[in-house]
Amino acid sequence: MDAFSAPETITFAVYLIVVIGIGVWVYNRTRTLEDFVLGGRSLNAPTAALSAQASDMSGWLLLGLPGAVYAAGVGASWIAVGLAVGTYLNWKFVAPRLRTYTQQANNSLSLSAYFEERFEDRTGALRLVSAAVMLIFFAVYVSSSLVGGSLLFEEVFDASGDVAITVAALVIVVYAFLGGFLAVSLTDAVQGMLMWLALLIVPVVGILALGGWAAFTGGVESQSASLLSLGQDVSWADGQWTAEGGLATMTVVSSLAWGLGYFGQPHILARFMGIRSAAHVPLARRIGVFWVVTTLVGAVLVGLAGIALVPDLANNETVFLALVQQQLNPWVAGILLAAVLAAIMSTADSQLVVASTAITEDFYHAQISKDAPESRLVWVGRLSVVGVALVAYALALQGGAVLDIVAHAWAGFGAAFGPVVVLSLYWPRMSAAGAMGGMLAGAGTVIVWEAFATFGTDVYSMVPGVAAAAITAVALSLLGTPPAKSWEGAMDEPEVAEL
Repeated sequence: MDAFSAPETITFAVYLIVVIGIGVWVYNRTRTLEDFVLGGRSLNAPTAALSAQASDMSGWLLLGLPGAVYAAGVGASWIAVGLAVGTYLNWKFVAPRLRTYTQQANNSLSLSAYFEERFEDRTGALRLVSAAVMLIFFAVYVSSSLVGGSLLFEEVFDASGDVAITVAALVIVVYAFLGGFLAVSLTDAVQGMLMWLALLIVPVVGILALGGWAAFTGGVESQSASLLSLGQDVSWADGQWTAEGGLATMTVVSSLAWGLGYFGQPHILARFMGIRSAAHVPLARRIGVFWVVTTLVGAVLVGLAGIALVPDLANNETVFLALVQQQLNPWVAGILLAAVLAAIMSTADSQLVVASTAITEDFYHAQISKDAPESRLVWVGRLSVVGVALVAYALALQGGAVLDIVAHAWAGFGAAFGPVVVLSLYWPRMSAAGAMGGMLAGAGTVIVWEAFATFGTDVYSMVPGVAAAAITAVALSLLGTPPAKSWEGAMDEPEVAEL
């Protein structure tokens, strides 16, 4: 790639000026901790939907998924199917109730605070442990964004790996430090539209460059007929996807299991908590699901187009970048490459804000200084952004593939929090002991499963993690004492107007 191409440099600079400008604008409106961590619960439906999904997909959508399809064909797209289904179920069954009940639970500003109120845990242990689990997996997750950012800067500007990671970290930290939740959400909505346009334009350009749909499928099949088969088995090892013959049942199950992770992702759940009311959820759900389905299809098509147009790439995850620079005018390419930076920033800034919420609200405010003024809490939140980013930066310097890192963090969050969140919203008998046990069982199973390389199986750690969490949570809740407060009425489906 040519270093420091003028069109690409200029479009990147303009993009960064715009998003930092939004951060500065909202910076002066952020006066309380609720403003910083939930934007005063003021998100409208389009902003909530686009920001939730943009922060969800991250650089994985433009780097990891196209790279997996490029290496192994459409057999790798079972993950996309699981994510599309998980997105719908999360908006349908979790979003309206979580928005209603976090406010009922003493206006909880964090997931950990909600757990403490919902399960009436006066020891503070549940809040502290859940916040600690959050910080561990967020450090890993943010590191994946920095690795994705470094990949972008390496390819576009020919920067070295460590320099690229440093630049990516500085860009993300400056914006997250300034913005807080509202600026992050507004900017993520803009970034989401840019990502959507990129995954609409690039596949169309690739198909036309090959001479139409028939030539497109022919070009892929010329490499291997099995690349267009959903029955082609794929595996992930040593940072690469490979094809291995007939599809195994557990491969499909493991791929679809990615969808289970949605119920436990704090940076997505924060959007549900920050939407104006449960009445705005149906419209947000329709927008969010449409965005997810169309972008996932686009990402799969990018990977397939790359098989025919840019064969023999050294790094599978650069297929989107290679197609853009090969097929498009440099000015258009600059705008679409900025979409990769948008994808990376939209996830990293959201995760940094939620991680800083855990430090500020669940550690500092709840345990150290309960009477701290709002202005101090906001600054503790901003400094926490820097602290978490430094840990993630150190992890990112160790390297790794984007999809590999995301897979670990996604499974960790999904197993630790997913079953606990769903049961807390739909089962009044759920207790603090069940929540604590489920959370630790889910997180512990994922960590052990990954440490022992899935025990020689192809099963994604999400599957045993969610199972262990759900079984443990139910068993301990039945054995223990239920909450004293009756949640029967609170658990009724909230009144939701169709907007």
